[in-house]
Amino acid sequence: MIEYIRGELTDITPAMAVIEAAGVGYALSISLNTFSAIQNKKEVKLFVHEVLMTGGRDDSYTLYGFSTKQERELYRQLITVSGVGANTARMILSSLTPAELCNVIVNGDERSLKSVKGIGLRTAQRIIVDLRDKLSGSGLVEQMPEGTAPTIDNHDKEVKNEAVGALTMLGFSPAPSAKVVTEIMKQHPGLPVEQVVKLALKQIK
Repeated sequence: MIEYIRGELTDITPAMAVIEAAGVGYALSISLNTFSAIQNKKEVKLFVHEVLMTGGRDDSYTLYGFSTKQERELYRQLITVSGVGANTARMILSSLTPAELCNVIVNGDERSLKSVKGIGLRTAQRIIVDLRDKLSGSGLVEQMPEGTAPTIDNHDKEVKNEAVGALTMLGFSPAPSAKVVTEIMKQHPGLPVEQVVKLALKQIK
């Protein structure tokens, strides 16, 4: 089992980071929160959750990377909930900061959970019922740092391409993703890429 990977950040998008360690490049799926935390760093350390999917035509092995142990623990708690898979959990952690998510669950805020793409009322209620007590007694709420303001300021074309690429990696079709991203950028010029993706997750169909 891989606990963490430390090395040079050689490539990064809002949905994936590549870290080179001991001559090996590891591609890790990340949330927007982790993207915000590591985007301007050269050397990084990501805590790892490994997912092995078997069955069907091909087996797949995916590494998920998190900037803090607390975010990884939240992810692991989320995927224990029936109906919440690996990518859905990552989408939740891309739509809400860890601190926001903890507060939403502990306070029983179904509306905020439903605002995450792909989360219906029943799943939102199940997340709250299953995790409220676990999070209340775990100390995660107190340990979670509030989200930090994004610091990047990319050219509009680069922001659009990165946002559409991230949405595609999250499972959305490129054409509708590009349409939504373009509209968001018209309404909010100069918005950093992770904020564009967060808004798109709430609007894309």
